[in-house]
Amino acid sequence: MKLRKLGTTDLMVSEVGFGVWTVSTTWWGKIEEDLGLKILRKALDLGINFYDTGDTYGDGYGEEILPKAFDKKRHDIIIGTKFGYDFYNNPARTGHTERPQRWEPEFVRYACEQSLKRLRTDYIDLYQLHNPRLTALQQDDLFAMLDALVSEGKLRYYAAALGPDIGWFEEGEAAMRERKLPVVQIIYSILEQDPARRFFPIAQETQTGLLSRVPHASGLLDGTYTKGTVFDPKDHRSHRKKEWLTQSLKKLEHIRFLTDSMSSTIGQAAIQFCLSEKTIASVLPNITNLAQLEEFAAAPDTEAVPQEFVERLHRLYDEGFHLAEATAAAS
Repeated sequence: MKLRKLGTTDLMVSEVGFGVWTVSTTWWGKIEEDLGLKILRKALDLGINFYDTGDTYGDGYGEEILPKAFDKKRHDIIIGTKFGYDFYNNPARTGHTERPQRWEPEFVRYACEQSLKRLRTDYIDLYQLHNPRLTALQQDDLFAMLDALVSEGKLRYYAAALGPDIGWFEEGEAAMRERKLPVVQIIYSILEQDPARRFFPIAQETQTGLLSRVPHASGLLDGTYTKGTVFDPKDHRSHRKKEWLTQSLKKLEHIRFLTDSMSSTIGQAAIQFCLSEKTIASVLPNITNLAQLEEFAAAPDTEAVPQEFVERLHRLYDEGFHLAEATAAAS
């Protein structure tokens, strides 16, 4: 597994990381703990050293599962976790609705201490604001507390993980240019390129390291989707409109040239597409079984997506994958 330096930090992260939410929540279907632990341990065997979780994943379980998997191997892994949602005082939740956020310094310290206990560690490598709005990024006392936690040795670095519909371009720009955070987590894939592409020149200017999650566009680019795909009711994708899947499958028809021209799978090409952007240090695919793990972990060693293909994919995205033209022709 190849490693990349994460921005201006001294963290060397695997080009393929592990998004722990797949094995600690039901958002991607229910995965029993024994299988989750097996997948996590196999990931380390394959060279994956970066594990990205969050305190709210499974109401803490997303942190608790890591020491179960990596007992006595804490120093072999890099842990990123997240904070900001108050699930302690708001345990009830309807579906996937957002919980209240809290950014007061006292709450941040409390949340950090609880995460340390669940992770069974005395430090967190990367502590990320979870889906912050612009107002949170403008809160000086919040960042004074984070600096204090770094000084106390409880955090190595802090960062921001941006939410797609909650806080996006303005938040990312403020995180990089105003707060000068060394790391920002974003969404980027062949099918979801905006606003990530607008972040890249800013990240290069500020030397910010980027983490890219959902490189397979919620599974569309991992080779498993068909017209007849049906999700478990607890799977977050089951709440999407049918048109989303229909339109997405039409987009996939326009990128067949990748698998027609390359030796890698579509899932591997999707990861390589993200890694073609040098400000991205690690890609966080959604891994739900051992076969996916082995396929995605091997992606950095497969054929790189040629630059001409990357540019073609950018054009296709900008042109809406020609769906409007097809709709007009059909009518």
